[in-house]
Amino acid sequence: MTPMTRVSLAAAEPAIALGPLDGRYRSATAGLVDHLSEAALNRNRVHVEVEWFIHLCQQQALPGLPTLTAEQRTGLRQIVETFGPEEIAELAGIEAQTVHDVKAVEYFIVRRLDSLNLGHLAPLVHFACTSEDINNLAYAVGIRDAVTTVWHPAAREALQSLQSLVDDSAATPMLSRTHGQPATPTTLGKEIAVFVHRLTRQLKRIEEQEYLGKMNGATGTYAAHLAAAPGADWPHLAASFVEHLGLTFNPLTTQIESHDYQAELYADVARFNRILHGLCVDIWSYISIGFFRQIPVAGATGSSTMPHKVNPIRFENAEANLEISNALLDSLGATLVESRWQRDLTDSSGQRNIGTALGHSVLALNNVTKGLRQLDVADEVIAADLDSNWEVLGEAVQTVMRAEAIAGVQGMDTPYERLKELTRGRRVDAEKLKEFVSDLGLSAEAEERLKNLTPSGYTGLAATLAQHHGVG
Repeated sequence: MTPMTRVSLAAAEPAIALGPLDGRYRSATAGLVDHLSEAALNRNRVHVEVEWFIHLCQQQALPGLPTLTAEQRTGLRQIVETFGPEEIAELAGIEAQTVHDVKAVEYFIVRRLDSLNLGHLAPLVHFACTSEDINNLAYAVGIRDAVTTVWHPAAREALQSLQSLVDDSAATPMLSRTHGQPATPTTLGKEIAVFVHRLTRQLKRIEEQEYLGKMNGATGTYAAHLAAAPGADWPHLAASFVEHLGLTFNPLTTQIESHDYQAELYADVARFNRILHGLCVDIWSYISIGFFRQIPVAGATGSSTMPHKVNPIRFENAEANLEISNALLDSLGATLVESRWQRDLTDSSGQRNIGTALGHSVLALNNVTKGLRQLDVADEVIAADLDSNWEVLGEAVQTVMRAEAIAGVQGMDTPYERLKELTRGRRVDAEKLKEFVSDLGLSAEAEERLKNLTPSGYTGLAATLAQHHGVG
């Protein structure tokens, strides 16, 4: 279905906001307002009701239904396209009387039919629908559009910034630390590329997500539909309608669409968030040991009392917002897949927090992107750290000794133990290591190879791996 041009709902800023996403951080998350706010939900409800009205007419689902003119179809769709502040207020007034949000949407549309010469078809609005027929589709459209047009671009932008760091540092030798201890050298770019690869896999899962919808009545049986028009193929009409909205049809439900797809989506977004959280922790740690310098922002204050500081606040803020996002996503994923018998209303309250859950993730992504763009690799600090840990070459020496033993070179017994005695709990410099290698009795070629080895040269295929596994 071709997207319509609609009035933006994000311009209306609350005078006083209870939460930070609608207050302090609104500029970073405003894009979600057009898809997951209460006003957006109501607009999407209007959208679903209007399209169902048009679909029933065009498919001649009931005896006596007219085929709508192009002008009438355009007029009906303009009800959605022009849905803005005045319409929000009008709908709120209707709901204050009906005390029912979906019924208010029905009356809101009926008010507009006479101007299109469709007043006689008022009974067709919300025909054979339970409220959840409208709600599940409205939410699916809103969630889909929020993910694809707001969350996904923010994630992709963060990944591109991360990829730029990989490109700049793919061949920058760096000391690894496993269990917090000096370990086999790598490159900075390769370690960042690991995160790029992991995040890209999760992003692909999210890109392939199905958004399900149903249109089958009060308990999923088409009972009212068949009572009114027993000759119509209602499952086919419902499926073609849901697919017309750009969604995947769910053929078997209770009163509600089961929300399993939502739980799947939130689990994938939460996993993406957790991987990103790990990146933030690592970047923060690298900053703390001087591997990255933060580029000062002109006029900005780091610490209120210590002028020398540039605090890594972008990554700290991202961590906090990712944690809040995941708390909500985990809760939604757990509660939405359960419903008492054919329906209860726990999902109604739960789904109103989808925007908040994704909003904190978007805010975190925004912080990560900005934080990455304010980093400068401190090559000299990384090199000095690596050069002070020659003992990490003990792995190379004992592995070469093993290969020599296999090749029949004598005197290569207990290589691991001999290197442990040399390196564990003590610092080894280049001179001591070369002296040790000279006394081993290696073949001339192996001895020469080890004597020429340095910590910065002992990175294996790290640079190649970093360069060949970037953003897809």
